[in-house]
Amino acid sequence: MDLQQLRTFLAVHRSGSFTAAAHALRLSQPTVTTQIRALERRVGLTLFERLPRGVAPTAEAAELAARIAEPLDALELVAGAGPAAPHRPLRLAGPAEALQVLVLPALAPLVESEGLRLRVRHGQADALLEELRAGRHDLVVSTVRPRGRSLVAEPLADEEFVLVGTPLWAQRIDPERLARQGAPALCEVPLVAYDESLPLLRRYWRHVFGVRLTCKAAVTVPDLRAVSAAVAGGAGVSVLPRYLCRDELEEGRLVALLEPEDPPIDTAFLVRRPGMPEDSCMERVLSLLTAAGRSW
Repeated sequence: MDLQQLRTFLAVHRSGSFTAAAHALRLSQPTVTTQIRALERRVGLTLFERLPRGVAPTAEAAELAARIAEPLDALELVAGAGPAAPHRPLRLAGPAEALQVLVLPALAPLVESEGLRLRVRHGQADALLEELRAGRHDLVVSTVRPRGRSLVAEPLADEEFVLVGTPLWAQRIDPERLARQGAPALCEVPLVAYDESLPLLRRYWRHVFGVRLTCKAAVTVPDLRAVSAAVAGGAGVSVLPRYLCRDELEEGRLVALLEPEDPPIDTAFLVRRPGMPEDSCMERVLSLLTAAGRSW
């Protein structure tokens, strides 16, 4: 078989995208398409199923990748930078708050002990997943589970949302009254949110109280860490992921105003393209984050 065709095949298999493979190999997309079609004719098999976004490997493609990946990677290493070449940086993306509070502290030991190199970006889940499909990231932490087979998503942790305020606001509201009356007990309380649409608050109201939230926010700031700081300063109440305000709750600066039996919960996923990027510590990173996620 043509080694260049196999190299291109492996890049497409690992990235889940002709576009991303072309970018990684510094080829044009038509060249990548031509090489894959030539390889499919040579082996007499369909190797990829075209999807609306990217491609998905067939069972035959997965078998071929398993056979050639190790020897081809070894050949690339010999022909390239040599055995002492460092891992290329792992391109990690996700929500800023989760990266800061959970993910980066968990990965810090790998930077020191194993020479992990990270390039980190944050943003909204849908945009980051599109960039992942295009090959701009290696790993995305996302509370949105991607559709289709062009990306692989593995559960990382569940995040619980909690209604919080300062002890003073708890006294004003009276938790017993709140438990008895529900949403009406909060009608006069200023709300703090990270967006004018109040997505977390609206979800909490619908899930816990069974009503639609119609109030507007007193304060909006596009960062949940700033929302937490504003609430801790006494600006009002809000709904936050428990991991983000755990220290404040333990120290008594914030109070959980309600502890429902069935709180709203989101699942965070580790999302990547099929296969493992060349010259990366992806397997070690996945293992470490999965282990850490059990305590989040």
